[in-house]
Amino acid sequence: MSDQNTLSTNVKTAYDGYYEKNDEGWRLLGAKYKAQHIIDVCKGYTFNSVLEVGAGDGSILKLLSEQNFAPKYSAVEISESGVARIRSLNIKGLELVQEFDGYHLPFKDGEFDLVVLSHVLEHVEHERLLLRELKRVAKMCLIEVPIDYKDGVDGRIKHYLAYGHINMYTPTSLRYLLLTEGFKVVNDLTSMIEPEVTRFNTYINQKKNKSLITDLKISAEYGAKKLLGSLLGKAMQEKRASAYTILCSKEGENLNIF
Repeated sequence: MSDQNTLSTNVKTAYDGYYEKNDEGWRLLGAKYKAQHIIDVCKGYTFNSVLEVGAGDGSILKLLSEQNFAPKYSAVEISESGVARIRSLNIKGLELVQEFDGYHLPFKDGEFDLVVLSHVLEHVEHERLLLRELKRVAKMCLIEVPIDYKDGVDGRIKHYLAYGHINMYTPTSLRYLLLTEGFKVVNDLTSMIEPEVTRFNTYINQKKNKSLITDLKISAEYGAKKLLGSLLGKAMQEKRASAYTILCSKEGENLNIF
């Protein structure tokens, strides 16, 4: 049992050895698109120092570094295996990597130009506490979450808990959360699962037999969703999205009452 200012022991234990598992290919493929979303949503902005919170195995930072996104990087992660993996990658510009307790960032106010939180918030027990820390240590904040919420999602709790997803978001609900914590939305984008990712999940993770028909079906479904979104506008794009990426500043008025 833990209070609201600390990471639950069972959560810490669950993630300690997570990055020792042999699913590196899957994580690298996901990181490829997550890093590209960061680059796309930050177009027109330059950052000298970037902190990734919940940096996992460091794949996103490595890809950002390889594309010269920023000269200096730092990373914090709750998992011992994640920290070890990040240190082994020899990421260009990485100045610091260390474990943290999930909520308290050991940095000065405004120490970083940008803090990145990619596919982390859906796992966080006390999301507002972490958001306040992000806002404290960085001038701008980038958050990406999966768009898990759909009608009837309460009937699939076991499925999502298997991935550690305890929070559900839509683009609208995430914006509401951020706005009520005093963030100002600067830029955002929606994205769908790319055919390359679906094929990997189908053939490698699910171990289904490869077939031309399956390949064509995956490509056709992706194309149809993209076309529908482009024809019907942002509301449909958000409804069909599998992930939402948002870049915020902290210029907004803090509306929280806690």
